[in-house]
Amino acid sequence: MLSRVDVVEVVGRYVQLKKAGINHKGLCPFHGEKSPSFTVSATRQTYHCFGCGVHGNALGFLMAYSGMGFVEAVRDLAQQVGMTVPEDDRSPQEREKAAALKQRQATLTDVLHKASDSYRKQLKGNKRAVDYLRGRGLTGEIASAFGLGYAPDGWRGLASVFPHYDDPLLEESGLVIATGDNEADKKRYDRFRDRIMFPIRNVQGEVIGFGGRVLDKGEPKYLNSPETSVFHKGKELYGLHEARAGLRKRGYALVVEGYMDVVALAQLGFPNAVATLGTACSADHVQKLFRFTESIVFSFDGDAAGRRAAGRALEASLPFATDTRSVRFLFLPPEHDPDSYVREHGAEAFEQYVAQAVPLSRQLIEAAREGCDTDSAEGRARLLAQAKPLWHALPEGALKMQLLGDLAQAAGLTTDDLNRLWAAQAQAQSRAGGGRSRPPRDAGQDDRGGPPPDDAPWSYEPSSDFDPDSFDPTGGQGTAQGGGEGGGWQGRGNKPWAGKDKKPWTPNKSWGDKPWNRKPPEEGSGLPRARPDSTADAALRMLLLSIGWWEQLDAGDHDLLHKLPAPYGPLSAWIERHLHDHGAVTWAELEPAIRETEWAGFVARLVTADAAQGEAAFADLRKAVDALWVQALKAQLEDLSRRAATDPQLLVQMREVEQHRRRRLQSLAPPPGTAR
Repeated sequence: MLSRVDVVEVVGRYVQLKKAGINHKGLCPFHGEKSPSFTVSATRQTYHCFGCGVHGNALGFLMAYSGMGFVEAVRDLAQQVGMTVPEDDRSPQEREKAAALKQRQATLTDVLHKASDSYRKQLKGNKRAVDYLRGRGLTGEIASAFGLGYAPDGWRGLASVFPHYDDPLLEESGLVIATGDNEADKKRYDRFRDRIMFPIRNVQGEVIGFGGRVLDKGEPKYLNSPETSVFHKGKELYGLHEARAGLRKRGYALVVEGYMDVVALAQLGFPNAVATLGTACSADHVQKLFRFTESIVFSFDGDAAGRRAAGRALEASLPFATDTRSVRFLFLPPEHDPDSYVREHGAEAFEQYVAQAVPLSRQLIEAAREGCDTDSAEGRARLLAQAKPLWHALPEGALKMQLLGDLAQAAGLTTDDLNRLWAAQAQAQSRAGGGRSRPPRDAGQDDRGGPPPDDAPWSYEPSSDFDPDSFDPTGGQGTAQGGGEGGGWQGRGNKPWAGKDKKPWTPNKSWGDKPWNRKPPEEGSGLPRARPDSTADAALRMLLLSIGWWEQLDAGDHDLLHKLPAPYGPLSAWIERHLHDHGAVTWAELEPAIRETEWAGFVARLVTADAAQGEAAFADLRKAVDALWVQALKAQLEDLSRRAATDPQLLVQMREVEQHRRRRLQSLAPPPGTAR
């Protein structure tokens, strides 16, 4: 095929070339230059840049410049020369459907491009919008390079752009919102009004969506296009099309948080900045960036939210962290974002800050160490438990081998000891059939008077003598896992569970006043029982069944759940990441993804078929999380009390923690007059 393709024609579609002897020359599309050093040879059918060193053939050019995959680039070239690429094993109906979708996508991008042109024209004529951008330090040149525009403050501004405002494509593309059940009664209006418009382009440069920012105060500050057949927020990166030359010039991709950061940094000398589109960094983002560079630097705020975002970026990067690639993490001071830091301290200072970014190896150990007291054996064991899934996600190579030694050292073990430990755990899990280390108990057996956790949906209702301090989030010595004097989790209807026959067991009358023991065990009941349900069990079960509830919890709740010991904390992080990447899916959609994780066995015990059919409300989750708060705050008070003996200033902090604890207690108490 390459013998029938003219590289001059292929490159000439994207670069203005001029004849120079037997070759053609032009400005290199892969780095910024004023004098042409990019040469295309018709005789050798290759291209080469004497400035940045890039070179290749027609196929390589398409993949490098347009961001196409190999198969897509082959099809593009084959189409140019009238060749047919062998089809896959899809049926004719499937191929026809795929072709129709591709045509539909092309039509949508045409609509979005037309809207983008209109927004750009509106910006030039709106002084208020221009003044806003100038106030943010942006020039007209950089605004033009990124195609910035302005959506006027009107309900039907696009009606003057598109003759048929009721065209379904406007609604499908996300430009217009339609309300009403019947087509005749539908009311249509522009999605974006009185906003600075940031066109979102794919790698090929096609407009696939928009981000709109308010000029003054208003909510939401940023408004994105909805997901469409051409726009998938979890896969696209803002500014990647514009950053391709900058990535080669700077040698790394700088991943920041917002559109404005990308544009401002490009103007300040960092044209290699890109941003996710309001979602957590995903494996798709990382994989796409590694097609253009071998080095990625993630920039985050230094607060708790920034650390969580760094954790998700770390997990997304691990499968691609080969020995020849670099992933680093930059944590800025709380008062700065990248734009403000460069403006205050200068580009050179920021470059030095980037050079000191935390490498992936150290970030992995720091993530595993979080919440661990490494002065104790328990803390070091937890460190290894949290590090294990991260380490296993790395590809085989020298980096993975070295990290094994670093983790062993952090836990006070030798590398051989850690190797044997994890190998033994893997064998034990394999023998247990996916992580289940004990057979399921009979549904009617429970030695605490509480319900069997594998069989019943749960709700929370404090009993009359409820003491939140008895809650143990991990199901250790707390009394809230079943019945008992601690009250706590009960079966549906908030009635104490009474076994299979629904009748509570009582001692034989013939025993008189003599002390009595348990009912004699039935045949087979000597098998180990599953651990009784805990508060953390119930909270995680509800989040798995209704993953969208995670967004109704606040940042403090998220931190609390992240800090729970394994498997609860790591599973909470996985839930948050999956929600960001895939949205509020149903349990039926979530379950297959869970099966591919190391928590498959744990979740299988937690969410049985009966539990999945149970009914719960967000209020139940809220109470469970509040109960976890009470336990955590009690532990914090005990720690502060010990330290206050030598540091009286901690007494003020103790009072604040105690007030917080009391507020959580009040939220758990049943309303006055409520039947118990």
